[in-house]
Amino acid sequence: MSATARKSAPLPDDIRAMKGGTPIVSLTAYTTPMAQLMDAHCDFVLVGDSVGMVLHGMQNTLAVTMEMMIMHGQAVARGLKSAMLVVDMPFGSYEESPAQAFRNASRMMAETGCAAVKLEGGVHMAETIAFLVARGVPVMAHIGLTPQSINTLGGYKVQGRDAGAGQVLRDARAVADAGAFSVVLEKLPASLSDEITEEIAIPTIGIGASAGCDGQVLVHYDMLGLFTAFKPKFVKRYANLGEDAEKAIAAYAEEVRARAFPAEEHMFADKAPEK
Repeated sequence: MSATARKSAPLPDDIRAMKGGTPIVSLTAYTTPMAQLMDAHCDFVLVGDSVGMVLHGMQNTLAVTMEMMIMHGQAVARGLKSAMLVVDMPFGSYEESPAQAFRNASRMMAETGCAAVKLEGGVHMAETIAFLVARGVPVMAHIGLTPQSINTLGGYKVQGRDAGAGQVLRDARAVADAGAFSVVLEKLPASLSDEITEEIAIPTIGIGASAGCDGQVLVHYDMLGLFTAFKPKFVKRYANLGEDAEKAIAAYAEEVRARAFPAEEHMFADKAPEK
């Protein structure tokens, strides 16, 4: 099922053109109602594979499937009119070969209507990025902490410190040279993030990086206080909706048990009121 085209939404080249200008704003979304709330405020909305953890209760992102990403991508597409839609490629859907990546990325675009896909990896994914871009698939890259690689990175550790900085720089150059229109920098030292932002010609989108990046992205469940299993250092809580929701649920339960809800105004009379 293809999403309805959104004529006013920016395209990847528009995001690329924002390099060095007004900071790019992004959040993750997984549902239509949340996409509707953020549509007017974000330049692009990302359907992240973080959905596996914050919405489906998974321990990490590794078990997220193409079918899950397509379903949530379709839901978010229905809620967007002015923000660009980007969807994560899940683990195992693109690493095997450029051909596998194109097959799955083209399906993702066709079935969600997204303008671009995001995939993780630097130097070792450059060939795949170039292959996709040459065949009409815009790619947002993702380097630094790449959650799909936590088993080889030793967990959710800050990347690019000390001797690791050189590899992250090489990754940034590689994805930019391969044709990615932007790159997410996750959990990197601020000075390294600034160096990358200064050096490469495509926008950098920070998440746990630096205020000097060309834009920022956060998981909306984190910044709204809806996901509280853990709170990364880089997350600012702009609301505590999880606490508010729990209080509301507790009040509802108390009123139901006390037969205070539903009250008369919530029930229907035997006869319809006269007009």
